[in-house]
Amino acid sequence: MLAQLLCQYQDTPGGLLPLLQAIQEDLGYIPGEAVPAIARVMNCSAAEVHGVISFYHDLRTAPGGRHTLQVCRAESCQATGGRELEACARDLLGVDFGNTTADGVITLESVYCLGNCACSPSVRLDNDTYARVDREGLAGLIASLRQGAEDTA
Repeated sequence: MLAQLLCQYQDTPGGLLPLLQAIQEDLGYIPGEAVPAIARVMNCSAAEVHGVISFYHDLRTAPGGRHTLQVCRAESCQATGGRELEACARDLLGVDFGNTTADGVITLESVYCLGNCACSPSVRLDNDTYARVDREGLAGLIASLRQGAEDTA
């Protein structure tokens, strides 16, 4: 699939970022071994490719968990209990931001606005946003993910 994506984007002006996003969408991350081929096809250096990957925090170079939990760290959420929610997420998952649980189920990420300020604090789990989340609500979301992972194992 990588070869197909490289062919699809090679003649696209400004196509590096869309190519990287497409690779991540397909593979879940951008493998380091793909960087030289990406650079060659996009007519840029490997350093430029690495620069784009490292600049955009949504791009990752290692596989993430099956689910992504993003905790909003913007001012509105901070003012309504966000810091406690951040600590709770780290405690419940046993990982810090940017890391994946040992079982590979959940990747914890920070985000600096979910556009849900009127209902702070908020989290996004995969593509669903949850409002006015407290410790118990977050614990329930995490428990349901872990239960779902056990059911499919």
